[in-house]
Amino acid sequence: MKIATFNVNGIRSRLPRFLEWLEESQPDVACLQEIKAADESFPEAEIRAAGYGVVWHGQKGFNGVAILARGSEPIETQRGLPGDPDDSHSRYIEAEVNGVIVGSIYLPNGNPQPGPKFDYKIAWMERLIAHAANLFAGERAVVLAGDYNVIPTDARDDVFSAPAMASDALTQPQSRAAFRRLLHQGWTDGIRARHPSGAIYTFWDYQAGCWARDAGFRIDHLLLSPAAADRLVDAGVDKAARGKEKASDHAPTWVTLG
Repeated sequence: MKIATFNVNGIRSRLPRFLEWLEESQPDVACLQEIKAADESFPEAEIRAAGYGVVWHGQKGFNGVAILARGSEPIETQRGLPGDPDDSHSRYIEAEVNGVIVGSIYLPNGNPQPGPKFDYKIAWMERLIAHAANLFAGERAVVLAGDYNVIPTDARDDVFSAPAMASDALTQPQSRAAFRRLLHQGWTDGIRARHPSGAIYTFWDYQAGCWARDAGFRIDHLLLSPAAADRLVDAGVDKAARGKEKASDHAPTWVTLG
């Protein structure tokens, strides 16, 4: 069972590239972020024509998440992250697919920091930690996949230049501490479980020749509960997708469960 996460950076503007990746990669489950489409303008017909059932939580022009399942219908279990009924951002959707609970996460960026956007990021992470604890307690196979907007460490394995990112919300001690608290519940970082060392990046900015220089960093993560981690076979990044014309600034990232 191949489960991928992909920040598409606008599903409608990049639909040909996205459908091309679906055909080439054929994930069993695809968690999407930054679809940037209202519910009514999401390209459901095109995705179903590609052989995928889908649930989505849209927002016009910003945010938005979705879960696709190849040859089946995802059973939605949660829309929006619990804990703040006034939160208007579409950043979380969860579904069951073939016995696995899958969450698609678009964690707030938090820039500029300090400030209200960073405060919102940390508060959102606290809500995620609480919800993840409830999922973990269920002892099910769970995969929390998405754009976490957190670079886990300053190591070259995770970021091209720690000094260049030192003032960014993605590397702040509060962001990293919250991410570690989530991991310390018992979740497994799927990528690092299979590739403990070496530079693995999932994002390259459009500016300053970052792609050409391989000046990237790792912010797209798949966290596995023990029941899912026991089934982990492989993990990787479809880096070639980032190099195509009109590509997203993220590359699809995936795990395979046996």
